Amino acid sequence: MTERPLRRDAQANRERIVAAARAVFAAQGIDATVEEIARRAGVGMGTLYRRFPTKEDLVDAVLEDAFGQFVHVAEEALAEDDAWAGFTGFLERSLALHGADRGLKDLVASSEHGLARTQAMRARLGPLIRRLVERAQEQGSLRADFTPEDVPVVFWTAGRVIETTSPVAPDYWRRYLALLLDGLRAGAATPLPHPALSRAQLERATGRKAS
Repeated sequence: MTERPLRRDAQANRERIVAAARAVFAAQGIDATVEEIARRAGVGMGTLYRRFPTKEDLVDAVLEDAFGQFVHVAEEALAEDDAWAGFTGFLERSLALHGADRGLKDLVASSEHGLARTQAMRARLGPLIRRLVERAQEQGSLRADFTPEDVPVVFWTAGRVIETTSPVAPDYWRRYLALLLDGLRAGAATPLPHPALSRAQLERATGRKAS
């Protein structure tokens, strides 16, 4: 049976609740109360529970909303005629999202909340990232030995830079990314001393089970 679309006011309430939950989880962690989320969203508890009967439902919605932004950024990057501009734009915009919502990392890392939704959204994002890498290599702008499995490593390292420098220089990560991208240009490539992680190694490194 097709799910009926929400009325405009109900949809607005849902969007406010998800936005409030995302902000509260970012500030207070996954243990934040639904009462605090309802207060921040400006809705009653009855309205919150009608939209999200359990806290796990709310976490799922926050994860879907967050990953949906990354998917949208990747899709827009693939629409760029210049594959290098698309690839680098994806990294820059994704890291900007990460910097604005650093609490999302802890939410995604939680094995008790939203795991199935997180895996499903990663499954959507993975092929888009692979194509971004392939297009840039086909156009000769991205070094040929860079792999899609290297992209999470870029996010790990840049994420650490964001977390470390944000209290003193919130935009410092942009300098780091610019330095990194210069090393990814095909014209500047020199042989790498170690191969890329395999998919299985990447899954083990992140504590996820390879599919």
